[in-house]
Amino acid sequence: MPTQIHFGTSGWRAIVADEFTMPNIRRAVVGIARYVSKQPGEHRILVGRDPRFMGEMFVAEAARLLAEQGVVPEVIAEAAPTPAIAYAVRQRKTSGAINFTASHNPPEYNGIKFSTPDGAPALPEVTKQIEAEIAALGDAQIPAGTAKEKFETVDVKPDYLKRLAELIDIPAIAKAKLRIVVDPFWGAGRGYAQQILTEKGVSAVSVHDYRDVLFGGHAPEPDDPLLGDCKAKMRETDAHLGIATDGDADRFGIVDRDGTFIQPNYIIALLFDYLVETRGWRNGVAKSVATTNCINALAEQYKIPLYETPVGFKYIGELIDQDKIAIGGEESAGLTIRGHVPEKDGILAGLLVAEMVAVRGKTLGEQLQTLFGKVGSYYPVRENFHLTQQAKDNFTKKLKTEPRELAGRKVSAIVRTDGLKLVFDDGSWVCYRLSGTEPVVRAYTEARSKEDSAKLTAAAKQWVLE
Repeated sequence: MPTQIHFGTSGWRAIVADEFTMPNIRRAVVGIARYVSKQPGEHRILVGRDPRFMGEMFVAEAARLLAEQGVVPEVIAEAAPTPAIAYAVRQRKTSGAINFTASHNPPEYNGIKFSTPDGAPALPEVTKQIEAEIAALGDAQIPAGTAKEKFETVDVKPDYLKRLAELIDIPAIAKAKLRIVVDPFWGAGRGYAQQILTEKGVSAVSVHDYRDVLFGGHAPEPDDPLLGDCKAKMRETDAHLGIATDGDADRFGIVDRDGTFIQPNYIIALLFDYLVETRGWRNGVAKSVATTNCINALAEQYKIPLYETPVGFKYIGELIDQDKIAIGGEESAGLTIRGHVPEKDGILAGLLVAEMVAVRGKTLGEQLQTLFGKVGSYYPVRENFHLTQQAKDNFTKKLKTEPRELAGRKVSAIVRTDGLKLVFDDGSWVCYRLSGTEPVVRAYTEARSKEDSAKLTAAAKQWVLE
């Protein structure tokens, strides 16, 4: 029986040589090609990758299969960031893109992300049709190719960097004489942020700026525990800021001048506040259901429409495409802004933070205290729980219940935008959901004080494990 290929919150991901095999890759690509062939207009698809093991081979095989199905492939020769590929889809007016990436997942994973003609991650109504096309192939073995046909190659970097220079005030960063450390985590973002900064005279040095298909032996995730080399380089160069991106450069990680990691929840809230202040954009703000309510409070204060979406950036991308929001973000370190691609962009996020620090002339820690002075304090936490299959099945049933209290806290509202979110009388909340990209249960909590945060996270954990 063939592997069931399922496109989750951000494409199909699997372990290489387990489910991510050449036969399954062929089925997935042919399924995408058959879906695209049924759409109106010309049929051209960009094919790209991050720097993972065997990426070049996967791209070549996908290009061959697309051509066999009557879809013209445009091959991105070098590893490229997901947002750069998204921008190229829009600029080149292709039918979409196939991107071989597992984003921030560990090095043993790879995956396929399909973007639609707007450059956004495919929505469920599209991926369901692709999955149906794949399932219709049944047990049929798609033969490997022998011909070494050459396809058109494209370079997505120049146009993407040009667009970033239009969106970000790089001269302001240079004028402030900021010193920045860039950490691309051996990923597709290598040479992007550093190039755009140094070309404008900004002092920017990098770490992990070479290809390593094993990403240093861990997941290419720009999270606090993995940013030690970035922090060391910041101390060595007396840098004002560290900006990092994940394997395909759609997620960001930010380190303040004193070496403090500033969690993405706070970065999104700060940038929302900054864009209203400097751009005057008041058309709306979007956040996933698991992202800080600090954004809700800011939206209320500014009288700006708030959109709360399920987890998965495709839902925020829709709102960007419709120009309903100035900024959209997820606590998992994804954001984009008005006038840009409807896709997460970690490079843009890092550069926009640098602009904010330069223009405001304050560290991120100082800016966060100012923000708390406006709307009060918020302390969000996310924990992952790796459960056995039986425990996960039991918890899946539990998510369908209607709890009226949690550890003595009265539930004032139940939200089912994604998973199960319990809101309590004091405004604190907990949200549980099964990951769409990893075999884990995620528990998100937010309280209004550090002390209460510790109590709430303990209660949330107990409810998962009991």
